Amino acid sequence: MSIAFEIPVKRILSSAQLTAFQSSTTYNTITSYIEVLNASVVGARLTDACSESLGINAILRLLDRIEQLAHETPPVENKASRFGNPAFRSFYDKVQTLAPSLHADLPGLDQNAAPELTTYFLQAWGNRERIDYGSGMELNFLCWLICLDRLQVVMASDHTALVTHVFWRYIQIMRVLQSTYWLEPAGSHGVWGLDDYHFLPFLFGSAQLRGHKFVRPKAIHDPEIVDELSKDYMYFSCIKFINSIKTASLRWHSPMLDDISAVKTWEKVNSGMIKMYQAEVLGKLPVIQHFLFGSILPYEGPPPPSSDESHQGDGHVHEGWGDCCGIPVPSAFAAAQKEREPGKRIEGPGIRPVPFD
Repeated sequence: MSIAFEIPVKRILSSAQLTAFQSSTTYNTITSYIEVLNASVVGARLTDACSESLGINAILRLLDRIEQLAHETPPVENKASRFGNPAFRSFYDKVQTLAPSLHADLPGLDQNAAPELTTYFLQAWGNRERIDYGSGMELNFLCWLICLDRLQVVMASDHTALVTHVFWRYIQIMRVLQSTYWLEPAGSHGVWGLDDYHFLPFLFGSAQLRGHKFVRPKAIHDPEIVDELSKDYMYFSCIKFINSIKTASLRWHSPMLDDISAVKTWEKVNSGMIKMYQAEVLGKLPVIQHFLFGSILPYEGPPPPSSDESHQGDGHVHEGWGDCCGIPVPSAFAAAQKEREPGKRIEGPGIRPVPFD
């Protein structure tokens, strides 16, 4: 039976819709896929060889082309501002132009599905207007992977490579974009990403370390261990990255990560990460109001509130990440370059207790 593909659009405007989403097929698809990918990398290292199908190789070539576009689009002179560099919009437009042809090269992809997939793909690189990035954009990349899996561009045997090769390649490219264009942290609250931008590298990274015989979560405070393990494990690579651009101790600028380091085992860290992702990303209206529903990840909940109702409480009717989702905050890269003052913290207040006990 053929699928009637459609361009994904936003559907959620109210807390009632969010509640319905959390018991929907799409929500279960996302959480189940995270758990499948999570299980596939337990004990796996980034440097381990694993099978790469034609689909995985094609995706990696596609991602290489995206990084090439970034290198071909240098930042413009913008010394007067510590906020996002306008050249990001040129990069974004190039990705948008090239996306259809990039998807045409993916083996076995039904080209009728390409417009649906390219929507998630394009949104995964950041917001063009606000020049920001956060865990909602990271979620779009995960949705893109789900679509590729559903359409059999990749198979179950590719799951380990999807995390250690494809997803990690995406994170590496995002670091290039964040440092090149000084992308602002979307939302600016610091609770929806464990660093200023990301969540999933810590989730999958803690899965890699499950059952490790020697390394414990508190090892993130030892610079030599962090440096040594950053080559093999996402979690330690992310800690090394944070330390490279922020002054003072991890305890001061990343209190949530510091709290998590007191957990005794990686098993507890990993299970807590999954719970936190469900609560702080998939369970938050300022994030999920931007979620895009199509034919592969459909919306099944109640209709949105009327325009009058949407202005009375929890409705979030705006384009991009509006002021209700946080005021603009300079990127850590901009702050680090401008002034490396001990005690500066970009994450902001609002850190909540985390579910690791």
